[in-house]
Amino acid sequence: MRGGMDQARKNLRVWREAISLAKAVYHVTAKLPDGEKFGLVTQMRRAAVSIPSNIAEGAARQTKKDSLRFYVIARSPLSELDTQLELCKCLNFLSTDHCVEMIQKMDAVDALLSGLIRFQRKI
Repeated sequence: MRGGMDQARKNLRVWREAISLAKAVYHVTAKLPDGEKFGLVTQMRRAAVSIPSNIAEGAARQTKKDSLRFYVIARSPLSELDTQLELCKCLNFLSTDHCVEMIQKMDAVDALLSGLIRFQRKI
């Protein structure tokens, strides 16, 4: 399937940044307390994986309307991840440096995703 698979997502900077964010989430969540293995760790990783997955699905769609729908959907797990990170910060599970890094990555994805959504709505 790989040979014939549409690779449009790889041309999207937002997808590449979302992949980078997901990798960072996996790295950071490995530092959370063992008691969060089935709590915040699972939730944060699921949300992080969902962001580039929805962007990829949008990029693979045949119509602009379908693409737009998945790009908008990708914003929901980004918001979930932001909330989960805030909780980690409140509980002192992560260092300030890790929180700052994650916020910067999420802001970058959010800005790119917002731009892509605006662009899709115009065409």
